[in-house]
Amino acid sequence: MGMNNLKKASALVIFSACMAGLSAPAAAQETKLALGMSGWTGFAPLTLADKAGIFKKNGLNVELKMIPQKDRHLALAADAIQCAATTVETYVAWNANGVPIVQIFLMDKSFGGDGLAVRNDIKSFADLKGKAVGVSAPGTAPYFSLAWMLNKNGMTIKDVKLVSLEPQPAAQAFVAGQNDAAMTYEPYLSLVRNNPQAGKILATTLDYPMVMDTVGCAPNWLKANPKAAQALTNSYFEAIELLKADPAKANEIMGAAVKQTGEQFAKSSAYLRWQDKAANQKFFAGELTQFMKDSVPILLETGVIRKAPADLAVTFDASFIK
Repeated sequence: MGMNNLKKASALVIFSACMAGLSAPAAAQETKLALGMSGWTGFAPLTLADKAGIFKKNGLNVELKMIPQKDRHLALAADAIQCAATTVETYVAWNANGVPIVQIFLMDKSFGGDGLAVRNDIKSFADLKGKAVGVSAPGTAPYFSLAWMLNKNGMTIKDVKLVSLEPQPAAQAFVAGQNDAAMTYEPYLSLVRNNPQAGKILATTLDYPMVMDTVGCAPNWLKANPKAAQALTNSYFEAIELLKADPAKANEIMGAAVKQTGEQFAKSSAYLRWQDKAANQKFFAGELTQFMKDSVPILLETGVIRKAPADLAVTFDASFIK
């Protein structure tokens, strides 16, 4: 028996043992949950946890639902989903607008994975005045990113013409010659990177580091299912470990979900950083609250929220990442 076959056989034995050990209790108590997300590259470890059987191994039956960010809180309010993957400022907005949700772990931070594409003759933010920008609806990450970048350059969302387009069509329309600019994210931002004749990227989250993604769940669901919430968190960390151990296979699985090859996926995920347990603990210890505080004036200015939330502490629970 060759070394490779031996490895395969032993891996299979370990895997079978795991499944055998779990199948009796797991079958009886497999917790069902639906989680709302999108094709954003940063959410892909959830796809990996699903397709690689990590959720199942941890006693979870997770349905990943593709729901645009602008509608995710509606699905949560209707109990069509119990958890969601979304950007940090979203939790401030949803909680302030009467849809309670609690962050339980950090998935990724964008390092150039979100950006503003502009025509080649636009040299600065000032040149955007009165220009048409393809961007998703208020209450979404692209809308917030645009507002944040404009704010840091002494402008507001009122200084540009908004054309309501989700991140993928915004990038496609821009490359096809429509609108003066587009706010989008990976894997769609790479469409602009690969079509320099259409325009360039004026700014990304390397210049403005304000896109971070967490997974959160409805507080009632969390109270009733602490073990499942822990299993969900552990599954994410296990997916990150699998990604480190077998990047080629993991990238292939994650890419397939957004119609990319493993190689294309690896390129687009180079524009973000996955966050392991140690990074999670550091983030939840202070940076998370500070960023939420910083997001409040922008959310107020853009009318996404009408009043500042009374207590940001209700928007997260760090007990699952200990």
